Amino acid sequence: MKKKRLKARSAGKIIRDVALVLLVIAAFALGFITRGCLQGSDSGHTQAAGGTEPQATTWICSMHPQIRETKPGKCRICFMDLIPAAPTQSDIGPRQISFSKEAIKLMEIATTPVERKFVTAEVRMVGKIELDETRVKNVTAWVPGRIDRLFVDFTGITVNKGDHMVELYSPELISTQAELLQAAKASKNITPETSELVKRSTLATLAAAREKLRLLGLSTRQIEDIEKLGEPQTHITIYSPMGGIIIHKNATEGMYVDTGTPIYTVADLSRLWVKLDAYESDLPWLRYGQEVEFTTQAFPGHIFKGTINFIDPVLNDKTRTVKVRVNVDNTEGNLKPQMFVKAIVRSQIAGLGKIMAPEMAGKWICPMHPAVVKETKGSCDICGMDLVTTESLGYVKAETSGKAPLVIPASAPLITGTRAVVYVRVPEAEKPTYEGREIVLGPRAGDYYLVERGLAEGESVVTKGNFKIDSAMQIQAKPSMMNPQGQKVPMEHHEHSH
Repeated sequence: MKKKRLKARSAGKIIRDVALVLLVIAAFALGFITRGCLQGSDSGHTQAAGGTEPQATTWICSMHPQIRETKPGKCRICFMDLIPAAPTQSDIGPRQISFSKEAIKLMEIATTPVERKFVTAEVRMVGKIELDETRVKNVTAWVPGRIDRLFVDFTGITVNKGDHMVELYSPELISTQAELLQAAKASKNITPETSELVKRSTLATLAAAREKLRLLGLSTRQIEDIEKLGEPQTHITIYSPMGGIIIHKNATEGMYVDTGTPIYTVADLSRLWVKLDAYESDLPWLRYGQEVEFTTQAFPGHIFKGTINFIDPVLNDKTRTVKVRVNVDNTEGNLKPQMFVKAIVRSQIAGLGKIMAPEMAGKWICPMHPAVVKETKGSCDICGMDLVTTESLGYVKAETSGKAPLVIPASAPLITGTRAVVYVRVPEAEKPTYEGREIVLGPRAGDYYLVERGLAEGESVVTKGNFKIDSAMQIQAKPSMMNPQGQKVPMEHHEHSH
């Protein structure tokens, strides 16, 4: 009996334990089902209210788009602050991208409206001062002979036009003087009874002898003195053809010279040339007749002015520059040949790349001497060439320049060498949205680029942060500066270890 009671007690205990386990399992199952139902109800409510659950933010580096993090931090390559990547959106174009307002602040994006206005291009050049080649002359021997006297002993001496320079002995000149004296003596024998034929022949011989001496370098006064004295002069004096500075002395006393041998070189330093080097990108803003300002190390703070007289039609293939020649007045004598200078030209740009210069427009100018500018058509007072209109050289008035050129800041375009890309703010978008656009640029004018095609007045272009936007475009495999067709960029996931 005792054994039966023990067996019954053990069976009851087992049944109670099993029932307890089943009760726990049932309670757990009931809680799981209830939580699932509640989650399903919340999920349905969320989808009904907002569409989809918010995705986790991915943080990227604007310089290295392959770096992708799940948390904000620093780029492990360049240590720049990571920025949140824009989520892929299907309601924007293939060349557009959107950012959150927080991302815009981190990226420090700034925009500027495209506008039409007259801008000023400052062309800076360097060069040096040289002699004006049109004001350099040689004192030469017009007849062969021997130099017996040099009146100027060394270079650097200032001479005036007509100053005596050389005393030359020339046997050829003596024989020519004898011909003159013989013809002069024959002319004195002419009487009223002399036949007209003989009279004309004698006078013609005298005139020819005088002209021969003149062509040999003698002045009219020297020829008259020879006729008065009645005998040939053993030496002839050579005078300076112009005033200036002796820059070369090529002969010494006692030296025999031939016809054309240079003895001195005289240069007029009252006007000089400044030869400047201009880069080919600056050529659109340089015009014949423009005013140039320049400074020298010898006179710091003093601004000299000149006029562009010539622009070399050939580019130097080694320096990739063009020589620009400037005429400079040097009556005060401050400037010296071979001085280095720094110059600047300020060109106000009108429509179609014309130079706006009211003081030059509508006038006539000499293509050889830019200092000769007249109000009406005519000829140059110096060389006699026909004047040309200043409009033919690219000058216009402000009132006739038409529309101001379309310009954008120089920081706006991303330039690859063959393409120029700008990012334009899309108006009336719910989120800040930008569109990449390839445009055609004109030349650069100071801090601006002229726009030929691709933009309209009033559109807003990104001037700061455009490279960051371009990086985001590359991350999303969209057309960008370096990937015009939207090639994919390999990505790399990396998480910081803490």
